Amino acid sequence: MADTEQAKAAVNTDESTTQTSSPQPTTPTANDDASSTATTSSLPPLSPTEFKIYNRLAEQMKYFHDHFVGMWTILYTACVNSRRPQNMSLKQFLDEGLRLVRYLESHHSIEETHLYPILAKKMPQFKAGKSNKLLRQHELIHEGMDQLHEYILMCKSREVDLELSVLKEKMDTWGEVLMKHLDDEVKELEAETMRKYWTLEEMRAIPI
Repeated sequence: MADTEQAKAAVNTDESTTQTSSPQPTTPTANDDASSTATTSSLPPLSPTEFKIYNRLAEQMKYFHDHFVGMWTILYTACVNSRRPQNMSLKQFLDEGLRLVRYLESHHSIEETHLYPILAKKMPQFKAGKSNKLLRQHELIHEGMDQLHEYILMCKSREVDLELSVLKEKMDTWGEVLMKHLDDEVKELEAETMRKYWTLEEMRAIPI
């Protein structure tokens, strides 16, 4: 009987020791990700007017991105079907490819020169550096886009004949990262993300 009581006492002592030594929750510090300071669930619902203000950049970005996707689709569909659109001459088709390259180059230049530096003041995901996922995507896009550009120029100058299978190869090297980038960028600018970092007055003042 005494042995039984001693065993119970030992178990209770072990449990007490285990509970006392359990890891305790840590308190977030100033070094934690800025987004953790204001989660979406802790913020009040946005009114329709507030949502429109906070979502403005995402809507503008999506407008341009949809245009790029449309141009890409014209080119890539022709490659998959092994024939150009019936309403496009060879020159028009090649010019469409050159426009896509030119528009993307201009779009990225404006972002990196004007938009990203403004957003980087409060949003770490837009700060310059190796950890910037969006900028790395820009680099990968341009690596593939430069090859596409070179091939289209060779076709335009009749240095080589256009082969849609070759054009498809040139597009496949960067198509996936392009589409992911277009989606990622819009998501980073959506209302529920922007409201974590910016006031309504600050959103109105962003000159984009």
